[in-house]
Amino acid sequence: MQVFAFGLNHNTAPVEIREQVNFSSERLKQALNQILERELAQEVVILSTCNRTELYCAIDNDSCNELMNFLAAFHKLSYPELKSHLYVYQQAEAIRHLLRVACGLDSMVLGEPQILGQIKVAYNTAREFNTVGKLLDKLFSYSFSVAKQVRTDTAIGSSPVSVAFAAVRLAQQIFGDLSQNTALLIGAGETIELAARHLHENKLGRMIVANRTIERARQLTKEFAGYAITLEEIPRHLAEADIVISSTASTTHILTANEVKQAIKIRKHRPIFMVDIAVPRDIEPAVGEFEDIYLYSVDDLNEVIQDNLRSREQAAQKAEEIIDTQVSHFIAWWNSLDVVDTICHLRDQAQENRHILVQKAKRMLDNGKSPYDVVDYIAHTLTNTLMHNPCVKLRQASYQGRDDLVTAARELFQLEDDI
Repeated sequence: MQVFAFGLNHNTAPVEIREQVNFSSERLKQALNQILERELAQEVVILSTCNRTELYCAIDNDSCNELMNFLAAFHKLSYPELKSHLYVYQQAEAIRHLLRVACGLDSMVLGEPQILGQIKVAYNTAREFNTVGKLLDKLFSYSFSVAKQVRTDTAIGSSPVSVAFAAVRLAQQIFGDLSQNTALLIGAGETIELAARHLHENKLGRMIVANRTIERARQLTKEFAGYAITLEEIPRHLAEADIVISSTASTTHILTANEVKQAIKIRKHRPIFMVDIAVPRDIEPAVGEFEDIYLYSVDDLNEVIQDNLRSREQAAQKAEEIIDTQVSHFIAWWNSLDVVDTICHLRDQAQENRHILVQKAKRMLDNGKSPYDVVDYIAHTLTNTLMHNPCVKLRQASYQGRDDLVTAARELFQLEDDI
């Protein structure tokens, strides 16, 4: 069985492409079911975030072309167009890629920890739909362990660098002191929670949290002394916001150009800084054309993020070394699976021989044979039984010039060279 990892990310595809292949929760479940029903893979996990959509698959053949075609067709895209943005990894490189992703080494923000939680969600969803078997179960569990080791043994996560942190840092560059500003946070997921935390730590004046579920927004505002509203209430409060950070799982725009235009008029053209972290985008792209709006997407944050990565680069080198070692360990485990059946068969054969001899020995004792004679008989017969086939095969190997098999036998049975 072959392991493949393929997909696209922030390095290979712009947000316009990434949002087209993003999987909502419902669509993700549909895709997993269809892949199994069509027998496109024996095992599959789909990871879909703002910055990447990837499929990790266990396949009997040596190609994942059908799955790549499936990805394009599922999202109603042209395969040739999509293929130009895809990367494909196989076997050891696929394993290495997952470990790097889990450790945050393939993220827009080097070493960011959120991706590990997203991988765990993807893995658990696949398990729920029975698309994870022995191989991917072991691989993903292994990736969690390696990510923990990297976090423990390196300083990869020591600096507060994330997309949320970068958004807040950019807001500081625009407004300076945030104590007189109001921020509207749309969504209540992990990214928005991080943004809220960073804004609170930087003495933000006032915080409004909008979410589809008002209870979740209230939970978040309790910790940071904010004000909770529903998504439907956003137009009534938008003009109050100097800073807007949005990250939801909505498949449609949360903020339209018309709603923002009305807010600008109420604000008398005081500028608004907006960051749209969501994929698909929450804020209608036309908003970025307004003179009084500073609209940034996740791709635009990259330059800000780069300024905060210096302290993680050395840690990343050490993390890569750990990953190299762990890839080798996983490959060794994988290779060992090939011999498991042989070992089991060998043990079963030995047990069968033992059972036959034990039964015969008992009959000999019942017939009055001396225990010493019975022990000698067992030892002699067992030795001949165990050695007969190997000796025959070694003679055949010698006649055929199979020195490799003779050498392997010496190593397997730990024979001295001078024998």
